[in-house]
Amino acid sequence: MDVSVKLEQVTKKYGKKCAIHSLSVDFEKGKVYGVLGTNGSGKSTLLKLITGLVFPTTGEVRILGENTGRKSISNVSYLTELDMFYDNSSVEEVVKFMGSQFSDFDLSKANLLVDELSLDRKAIMKQLSKGNRGRLKLVVTLARKSPIILLDEPLSGLDPLVRESVITSLVKYVDFDHQTMIIATHELDEIETLVDEVLLMNEGNLIEKATVESVQELGLSLNQWVKQTIRGKLA
Repeated sequence: MDVSVKLEQVTKKYGKKCAIHSLSVDFEKGKVYGVLGTNGSGKSTLLKLITGLVFPTTGEVRILGENTGRKSISNVSYLTELDMFYDNSSVEEVVKFMGSQFSDFDLSKANLLVDELSLDRKAIMKQLSKGNRGRLKLVVTLARKSPIILLDEPLSGLDPLVRESVITSLVKYVDFDHQTMIIATHELDEIETLVDEVLLMNEGNLIEKATVESVQELGLSLNQWVKQTIRGKLA
């Protein structure tokens, strides 16, 4: 087993609030993971811990065998749920700027993604819809060759047809021989064909981890499995 990301007994507290509680989990190279759960379940905090943007209160987070820190971002391409673009920049300028910031940024791949996701290179950020801004975030995230790709709600604000093209791009432009993808999302139906394994979070606790294949063998959709598991674990 080639582990890209390892968390050992990780707890993260913000004041008295415990966002992650005693979490131990491995993420293997070449797999796609879905991190599922309601708002406040700890999904986004988990991704931030892996990026090194926040640090565990107790426990250890390791990427490629090294403890996370400020340099972790060189190994992690992170799509945050928050917006991150200057309003007066064009799509083209954003892509070029990101290319200047990261040595592993593949400009040719970024331009292919811009075309595939039907973005206007000359469009200004403040004129773009939420959906188009979301697509641009995906472009600059997938254009990097980093071994870890983290996507926080990548389908948020996108209409069904655009979601389909995004899923196609995730499959087409990720190098699964060398990269690990972790997706935090509410959109269960769309990601079911994409992910290999799922983690179900609730109030900072990992309540279940399963392969999608094992879920399907039960005759359940991912959505049905989540509801059934939550009822069973929290009853």
